[in-house]
Amino acid sequence: MPQIRRLPETLINRIAAGEVVERPASALKELIENSIDSGATRIAVSLIDGGLTRIEVTDDGCGMDAAEMALALERHATSKLPDEAIEMVCTLGFRGEALPSIASVARLTLESRRRGEDQGWRRVVDHGVLAQEGPAALPPGTRVRMEKLFDKIPARRKFLRTPRSEYAACLDVVRRLAMARPDIGFTLEHGDRRILALQSGQGVEARVAQIVARELADNGVSIDLERGDMRLTGLAGLPTYNRGVADHQYLFVNGRPVKDRLLTGAVRGAYADMLARDRHAVLALFLHMTPEEVDVNVHPAKTEVRFRDAAAVRGFIVSGLRQALGTGDRRSAQAPDAAAMGRWQVEPGQAVEPGSVMRSIFEGRDWSAPATRVSEPGRAWRGADDGVMALPQGRAEVAEELEEGAREYPLGIARGQIAQTYIVAEAADGLVIVDQHAAHERLVLERLRAAGVGDKVAASQALLMPDVVELDEPSCDRLEEQIDKFAALGLAIERFGPAAMLVRALPTSLKRADPAALLQDLADDLAKHGDSLLLGEKIEHVLATMACHGSVRAGRSLSVAEMNALLRDMEITPRSGQCNHGRPTWVKLSMDDVEKLFGRH
Repeated sequence: MPQIRRLPETLINRIAAGEVVERPASALKELIENSIDSGATRIAVSLIDGGLTRIEVTDDGCGMDAAEMALALERHATSKLPDEAIEMVCTLGFRGEALPSIASVARLTLESRRRGEDQGWRRVVDHGVLAQEGPAALPPGTRVRMEKLFDKIPARRKFLRTPRSEYAACLDVVRRLAMARPDIGFTLEHGDRRILALQSGQGVEARVAQIVARELADNGVSIDLERGDMRLTGLAGLPTYNRGVADHQYLFVNGRPVKDRLLTGAVRGAYADMLARDRHAVLALFLHMTPEEVDVNVHPAKTEVRFRDAAAVRGFIVSGLRQALGTGDRRSAQAPDAAAMGRWQVEPGQAVEPGSVMRSIFEGRDWSAPATRVSEPGRAWRGADDGVMALPQGRAEVAEELEEGAREYPLGIARGQIAQTYIVAEAADGLVIVDQHAAHERLVLERLRAAGVGDKVAASQALLMPDVVELDEPSCDRLEEQIDKFAALGLAIERFGPAAMLVRALPTSLKRADPAALLQDLADDLAKHGDSLLLGEKIEHVLATMACHGSVRAGRSLSVAEMNALLRDMEITPRSGQCNHGRPTWVKLSMDDVEKLFGRH
């Protein structure tokens, strides 16, 4: 039988490095977090070949002396835990594994100088072996250089990706940490290029908009909500400002960037009835809570967390996001599509002899090319075969006297209808175009929700014969704990033995649902999240379908009074800036843009 033996220190560090240092980006994350914990106000990052050849991080933090540097390169040596209260950790790093792990799989050069000291100190460790040490000249702070990652571990190096892919991962790390600390200035250089230059002392919203997308500031809502010991801040994009992938969702817990399924699911639930399934919100959320309510010691990489009360956290984020998006009310992404706007550009044409157009009509000339630009003739001026003028495509009504202050309506006064689908309205500051079906769909959904979902008890449909659903005992236990919440949503259930639940009534909007499948989904959701929003989301989906079928369809002629009534309802309805699928319900063309179309500017 093989004998049990102690592993050598270098091998222990390499094993630990397998969890901490997966690729250059994970090493970069640890180095920047150390700089942040040192109290730095400026952090400079330099990369070569996406970090495969070299990573260098320089800060102006507190610095270290020679003895502290030697201790920092030992496993589980840290200054960030003054006592054994690991549940009260308030720093990004605390395990004392990063530096020795990196030094065991790369060539690490550590230089540091304390403030007030005449010179600094350098220590070089090459794949776990001390190579050299001695005095170093540098300003107060610390400079860490990592080179030749996995150079002596070819089995690990072959799993690394291309320099371009590794650079993208490193850039994402810098962006997330810079977003979490707008009070710190960050610079990032890749080879000879300056990628980021972020000034210190910025506000959270300004830093987020600068890193994610500048248009987010105009197409997002600020969030600052509190519930008990929890606080949620950040910037959330309007539903109409979305992406095809979820890589623009930045989530932070107590200043720590995390990738947590609970938080991601909460974001998806908050936007559930405002985004299509294949679209994703753009946002940066910062959740602040007391340290003892969240466990950050789940994984050595420290990107996962575990909450003491996961249900409360999820509920707070969902309700907080919905409340913040509700304050946006009528807002939608305001920039018209660039390609569509480009078709309005009038190109200079050839000079036309006065009267030549009319002569060509009466001579029966055929202009064969279809109209593609404003400057080109349209089908209304085709020739004798089609008549001198095309048939009217709209209809006119007698204009009524406008009530006092009507021009101050945010969405303006209806002036007509195009293609029996779009309402054209005149506002004080521009031209508003409304998609009548999308707008009415949102209004109907909000009315249905107000009537049956929310703080009120939802209507339910009693079953003629109660349905017995057999489940495993833990699932029944979870469902039994939530009976009161389900009752508020119109689902009446009770325990029916150790491994079964009795369904007496279903929500009216789900009266045709399969009770067994519904309870199984709810039990699975409870097991995953600790609380269930799935029933509410199912009801929302049904209400959205009802709203779609019960709203004003495209192709229906509306009177001026009906158009104005729709506009006024939109102005007082939350989230009316987007339909139930995340598309905008209206767009605005400012008067400046209209005048530019005609060359007045």
